[in-house]
Amino acid sequence: MFKKIFALAVGLTLCLSACNENRIKLASNGSSDYVIALSNNNSEVLRKSAEVLQKYLQKISGAQLDIVDAGTQTQEKMILLTRNEDLEAHQIQIQTQNGNLHISGGTDAATKNAVYEFLEVYLGCKWYAPDVEDIPTSKSIVVGPLNHSYTPEITTRTVHSRLFYENHEFADQQKVTYEAFPTYVPSARVHTFHKFMPEEVFYRSNPEYYALRGDKRLPTQLCLTNPDVLEIVKDSVGALFERHPNATVLSVSQDDNQQYCQCPNCKAVDEAEGSPAGTMIQFVNKVAEAYPEKTISTLAYQHTRKPPKSKPKANVLITLCSIECDRSAPIAEKCQDFANDLIGWGKLTDNIRIWDYTTQFTNFLAPFPNIQTLQPNVQLFRDNNAQWVFEQHSNNPSELFELRSYVTAKLLWNPDLNFDELLTEFTDGYYHEAGPFIKQYVDSIHEELKKVPDFFLFLYGDPSEAFNSYLNPELLQSYTDLFDAAESTVSDKPELVNRVKMARMSVDYAVLEASRKNLTDKLSLTITDDNGLESINPTVATLLDNFSNTAKENNITLMNEMGFTVSEYGANYVSALEMAKKPNKAKGKNVVSLTQPKKYANEDPMVLTDGALGGSSFYANWLGYEGNNMEVVVDLGKVQPINNISMAFLQVTNHVVFFPSQVTYAGSVDNENFVSLGTLKNPKPLTKTSKVNDIQYFNLDFEPSTYRYIKVTALNKGTPYWHHAAGLPSWVFADEIIID
Repeated sequence: MFKKIFALAVGLTLCLSACNENRIKLASNGSSDYVIALSNNNSEVLRKSAEVLQKYLQKISGAQLDIVDAGTQTQEKMILLTRNEDLEAHQIQIQTQNGNLHISGGTDAATKNAVYEFLEVYLGCKWYAPDVEDIPTSKSIVVGPLNHSYTPEITTRTVHSRLFYENHEFADQQKVTYEAFPTYVPSARVHTFHKFMPEEVFYRSNPEYYALRGDKRLPTQLCLTNPDVLEIVKDSVGALFERHPNATVLSVSQDDNQQYCQCPNCKAVDEAEGSPAGTMIQFVNKVAEAYPEKTISTLAYQHTRKPPKSKPKANVLITLCSIECDRSAPIAEKCQDFANDLIGWGKLTDNIRIWDYTTQFTNFLAPFPNIQTLQPNVQLFRDNNAQWVFEQHSNNPSELFELRSYVTAKLLWNPDLNFDELLTEFTDGYYHEAGPFIKQYVDSIHEELKKVPDFFLFLYGDPSEAFNSYLNPELLQSYTDLFDAAESTVSDKPELVNRVKMARMSVDYAVLEASRKNLTDKLSLTITDDNGLESINPTVATLLDNFSNTAKENNITLMNEMGFTVSEYGANYVSALEMAKKPNKAKGKNVVSLTQPKKYANEDPMVLTDGALGGSSFYANWLGYEGNNMEVVVDLGKVQPINNISMAFLQVTNHVVFFPSQVTYAGSVDNENFVSLGTLKNPKPLTKTSKVNDIQYFNLDFEPSTYRYIKVTALNKGTPYWHHAAGLPSWVFADEIIID
């Protein structure tokens, strides 16, 4: 449809052009009187830009324009590509002058942006994803008069998406960077303290180099007032710059935890500065002084987010991070502290890089209705003079991956676009006839979230948190109906069906997780026949197959940032289905916790016998114990024979969730005298290389015995000294007790 409209518009333009001598005809009936001319200072970037222009002019009109050097050009009619040093570095300019077309930028890279701007804005070319483009066709191309000038206010634009990192042409089309950290030393991009001073090398011999926490030095962060630490870091920075002479930026930044040094010297500096960023900035400034021709990047992140009193040096780049913010509404509304910190840093320096976050890192494929916040957030950054913005998406495929990558890139280039038109442009262009249904889904789920103004949409949350709101059973059905309609609309176009299947994976995932919790008779892992026999819910089994197959066919491999794979999710879910249909004498029985659980699953021990099974996230039906052992007793209601007990435990090492060191099962007939049935050691002891995200079943078979009460004791491993959360309590998370 778009091509037909554009062809009609171009044809009308051609008719009008006869009456408008200020217009120029670049092509007609497959030929052109124009050449693409490169100025004498042309570079490889300019030449490739000329080839891009040549390619798309031919695709549109069939005309092949020659590429020539302007200095040898005697022909009057030309499209001149130049680097214009009279323009600002990032400024682009598109003008018609004396029958010629001038496309220029303040740098070669800006000129490249100008070429794509011309093709998109004035010739109607659209690039929705790598190898997915919409290029109109017409017998003639008539443009003008043109006098277009634009300077993007955000000058370094990064969308953390492999669509751009692996497809540089697509990145050029959307005017974003090819990598997450352009011009950085590759091995020193973020969280670098442990790289400069590995605890394996320094900690045992010099614990004073590290953070004082309470009465103990721990290798969580560095002691930033220790002069030896400064010299070692400066030497490390120098060695890295020598190793990477073309790199201009290096990060001297805290490790990813808040266990910063509280020794008397560090504490005094931070108190005087009004923020733990005080020691950081004073330290980084001294490093920056040693390398005045380079840029030293550091983080304003978590405990260092609040600006101190000291100003960063001119060659210090502040990377301000919004990780804590509620994503259910714009940052300016729901995260005022961050907005205030942005303003505060802006008073200290003009050298600010924003590190923003746009996905749910614990569940890449879950519905995450924050799309409507992207524009106001980018505008907030722009309005506070942040010229470098890094939007950390998932890099790997995630919910509405192509849509998010496209829309975010467009907003970084021009934050003031009409957002609804932009969204419609993509859904119609990428999904074609199915587009209106997907657009309706996006609009609907955002409207449903707005009905729950107190909902905290967290980067590290879980779909289970929304099963009473925007993911309730009725809404999940309505979303499913929209995607069913979308698929039906394009059923005769396999490529479009596949795009819709990828888009619906988030809703399918939410349905699978709702079924894991047995929300309704339909959303359940098992069904019961008239004879009371339980079997696997065939609808859920089919949905799991479809989900897994779509992922496999499209190289969608990860469920979350912890490395939990789609194949592992599928295998885990199959195990859950098998566990759900097993006879379980503990199901629905009373549970008493002898030790105190904390925060999750409403601290209700009955979650251990409710028939709902936990997933890969600790939000999903897991009972948590922080810093203490888990000890619970299940009352089977009567004395009865048993010969097997099984219980699942979760591990998410970066969130300080570890498997218990051992699990002991014991039985009793009177709830006073317990007999040990067996102790299971953790077969996967925690190490630095342990799997980050995992589920383990502690299964015990024993000779048939008769008991009414079953006690489960799981020993908390504790946090090892080398872990980033050393000094903090660790968690044990447990789920369903299966007794047979």
